Amino acid sequence: MILFPAIDLKEGRCVRLKLGDMSQATVFNDDPADQAAKFQASGCQWIHVVDLNGAFAGKPVNGEAVDAILKAVTVPIQLGGGIRDLATIEMWLDRGVARVILGTVALKNPALVKDACALFPGRVAVGIDAKGGKVAVEGWAETSELTALELAKMYEGAGAAAIIYTDIDRDGVLKGVNVEATAFLAHEIETPVIASGGVSSVEDLKRLMAAKEPGILGVISGRAIYDGRLDLGEALEILKNRSSSDA
Repeated sequence: MILFPAIDLKEGRCVRLKLGDMSQATVFNDDPADQAAKFQASGCQWIHVVDLNGAFAGKPVNGEAVDAILKAVTVPIQLGGGIRDLATIEMWLDRGVARVILGTVALKNPALVKDACALFPGRVAVGIDAKGGKVAVEGWAETSELTALELAKMYEGAGAAAIIYTDIDRDGVLKGVNVEATAFLAHEIETPVIASGGVSSVEDLKRLMAAKEPGILGVISGRAIYDGRLDLGEALEILKNRSSSDA
């Protein structure tokens, strides 16, 4: 299981939001590239980056910060936020992003997402953010009537590298990852699932592993790492041991 430390970008700085609210942002590092380098030095094999301003604007906003991160590390980066067309997808992949995350367009333009999966095999993930079990889009500002499972099933067989499932009600508040919903989703679909939202300690990682759901590819953590509640070294060791025992 892969640990994806999160760098959320707001106005060029590394922040964390509470419940997806842009007005409730805590700045953790003024230099996102420095933060990425620290994650890499700690042994992280991937980094999860979100352009928060871009998610609301519908187009890339924090491009300079993303470029700086790409220059600062050699580990692969997955990027979401404001990626709404093929030109933007191709632009980010050409600039060195390993995998783009498509969220709002996954609900509003399924044909685009399927085309992207076909054009860029293994380099497109579908972001599904759920609030009260229903899919939220536009930077979590809008909620649809579609469930996370219904949306995920639309992309079965499309070639998506992963489904990134975020429980908004738990995001940034350290309430604990929604293991039950994540495991249920992973069990019901063939596409690998990455858990996100609510990770508060290594106990959450252990609970995810205890679910024994092979479809859970990894877990994203942000605030718990920045607050020191999740020790990266300990977390990586725990997940490494799980991977070894599964081999």
